[in-house]
Amino acid sequence: MAEKKTEINFEKALKDLETVVEKLESGELSLEESLKSFEKGIKLTRQCQEQLSKAELQVKKLIEENGELKTVPLEDA
Repeated sequence: MAEKKTEINFEKALKDLETVVEKLESGELSLEESLKSFEKGIKLTRQCQEQLSKAELQVKKLIEENGELKTVPLEDA
């Protein structure tokens, strides 16, 4: 069975990213802690970008049919 990625929701990922940025900007972290925080920030950034891209695709799939708006599942893309 394929392994499914565990994803946190966009809002949580963004909040976590903001926390990482605040820690890095404080200048109080050691070099090792800074690198770990930076790595975590990169992962969170990629996750947010991926979720935003998926949302953008879903919005683009919003079409008008017979005067009604309809969403088309991304699987049909």
